[in-house]
Amino acid sequence: DLAKTNKVFVAPRTLAKGTAYLEISSYVFLAEEEPSMQPGKVGMNAIQRRVIRASSGDTVAAQPFTPPGTHFGAVLLNAELEPISRRGGEVDLPAPEVETHIQSRFADQVFTSGQELTFEFQGLNYLLRVSTLTVVVPGGEQQTVPRAMLSLATSCVFETRKGSGIKIVGQKSIMTSQLFKQREVSFEKLGIGGLDSQFREMFRRAFESRRLPPSVVERLGIKHRKGILLYGPPGTGKTLIARQLGMMLNGKEPKVVNGPEVLNKYVGASEENIRNLFKDAEEDYLKNGDDSELHVIIFDEIDAICKSRGSVRDGSGVHDTIVNQLLTKIDGVNALNNILVIGMTNRLELLDEALLREGRLDVHMEIGLPDENGRLQILKIHTRNMSEHGFLAGDVDLAELAHRTQNYSGAELEGLVRSATSFALDRETDMADLSKPVVEENIRVTRADFLRALDEVRPSYGAATETLEQYRPGGMLDIGPQYHATLAELQQLLESVEQQEAVPLSAALLWGDSGTGKTALASTLAIDSGFPFVKVVTTDSMVGYSDAARCSQITKVFEEAYRSPLSLIVLDDIENLLAYRSVGLRYADAVLSVLIESLKKLPPPGHHLFVIGTTSNKEMMQTLGLSKYFQLELEVPPLDSTAVQMVLAASGAPRGVDFSAAAETLYGERVPIKDLLFALHVSAQGLAPGETTVSASAFQRVWARIAKAEA
Repeated sequence: DLAKTNKVFVAPRTLAKGTAYLEISSYVFLAEEEPSMQPGKVGMNAIQRRVIRASSGDTVAAQPFTPPGTHFGAVLLNAELEPISRRGGEVDLPAPEVETHIQSRFADQVFTSGQELTFEFQGLNYLLRVSTLTVVVPGGEQQTVPRAMLSLATSCVFETRKGSGIKIVGQKSIMTSQLFKQREVSFEKLGIGGLDSQFREMFRRAFESRRLPPSVVERLGIKHRKGILLYGPPGTGKTLIARQLGMMLNGKEPKVVNGPEVLNKYVGASEENIRNLFKDAEEDYLKNGDDSELHVIIFDEIDAICKSRGSVRDGSGVHDTIVNQLLTKIDGVNALNNILVIGMTNRLELLDEALLREGRLDVHMEIGLPDENGRLQILKIHTRNMSEHGFLAGDVDLAELAHRTQNYSGAELEGLVRSATSFALDRETDMADLSKPVVEENIRVTRADFLRALDEVRPSYGAATETLEQYRPGGMLDIGPQYHATLAELQQLLESVEQQEAVPLSAALLWGDSGTGKTALASTLAIDSGFPFVKVVTTDSMVGYSDAARCSQITKVFEEAYRSPLSLIVLDDIENLLAYRSVGLRYADAVLSVLIESLKKLPPPGHHLFVIGTTSNKEMMQTLGLSKYFQLELEVPPLDSTAVQMVLAASGAPRGVDFSAAAETLYGERVPIKDLLFALHVSAQGLAPGETTVSASAFQRVWARIAKAEA
């Protein structure tokens, strides 16, 4: 019995007058004199010896402890219970009775966070582990402290670990943290970075009410949230978040199912798979009611099974019945209150609207591309092990990498680290002798490795720089004041989009004859803008597409742009995007509607979009009503004689073109720059060995063929 009092025992006349407590290894124990104890000895039970990390016969330092006079009494004790020896099945522990027993048994004892002690209740022995202690500080506020004294007025909140064989019942009126296994959640330790704000909002909306005892929830008249939908681009960590969230929750083991796995070729089997996912939760709820444990069901790629009803025309209707079955289980007549369904998708628009309403998957969390601080957190997570073990070189600046990796997803940042590591390992690999072991001490991942990895791992939502460079293979030539004026106006509009919150969307139209350099000018502006997201919408990538496929592709590009804080889209050759034909005035009406809606739709708050369109048919733009959606219209004219001479002087035509002869040939004409550059290069191909210049006659012949072809 003495072992279960949590007291320590000393020989008679050992304690000084007025001394009731001894501090041993930072833990304070209530001391009592015991006739059977020898002088200089202290009696402690096995649990106490384990707490102070001492064995029988060890020497320990014990000194008197005087409790503070005020603000030392615990008003709240959070503790974890577990059985010392299990018998049979699960044991129900009535929280009010256990609380009364703890209060009377250990009143006036000083507890410390992390301390363990044993007690007997209803014939069984239990271990109590102190989690936190709360006292009232001056001003009336409550504060968590490392040490406090228990009293008959101390309220107790008990928790148990999953699989402990103990179920706490009847716990009332006090906010409990039994929902999570750990009191403090470190996202970095969980391998999740850049999502602090999303987790805070998710906790407020989906978990705050679940921390309350069922009786309090009933008196408040509220219902728990039953569903969370995580959506966003691929690679941002939706599946990782759902898995880690399920592991953090102190309930049953989460059930993780991939959407396509639910489908079955037999009639009714798909719906049965849905019912089986909820079977354990139903049995638990029938047995324990609102005191049952939380059951988490995670659907990855939920869009595979929950498409809008009526949208799948396969004749079976199985997708519709799956949606109906899932809705019934989440929010039907016999809906459960002990479930949490987490769905994940990167195609939010495909889901049935009924699934997204209140009472179903009503907490919608967008898991987007991380910002700079989020990227830094993710890089720290993926380089933590190599840094701790000395493999990360000192010249690696993660803050610099975070700044340079705009629009990288979490998966792409992980790939960046893997790529950099592969370069470091490659330096230590002898290709002539692959059996030669790698010297571990020589492995260092350096800044140069990460810079090479940046060229190898490109973001899916990044700038399409390589595509843009194809539209100006020889760079951009200076063709005079007209070019500078046009570029200046475009840059001014671009800066207004970038810097002014009131201008989240702007569009500019470059029009002019074919071959005047509209696409090259748009590409130059896009490359020089430095925007993290740049995409080109052109018919080159849509050859053979139906109108519906073109609409889908255009919509996809704009949806991707909305995910980036700064985006630029080039709509190249708009008349071809519309499949416009002047004979009979034919065009793709569906594509026109998508373009108009895309040019009208504002990006989300805090996001900015700049659109550059190019066309060789301005009249068509006005006829179809597209012109009014472009705030700026700029003509890109053919070259005049002055500009022609500037191009000839700056073009660097191969093997010495006779610039003066060419200029004289074209003097007074207005020339498309694409035709001029083509003529120069073709003329140079006909030079005989030893010739250094292209004759005027040779250039004239080439130019005549070009002019005849155009005519």
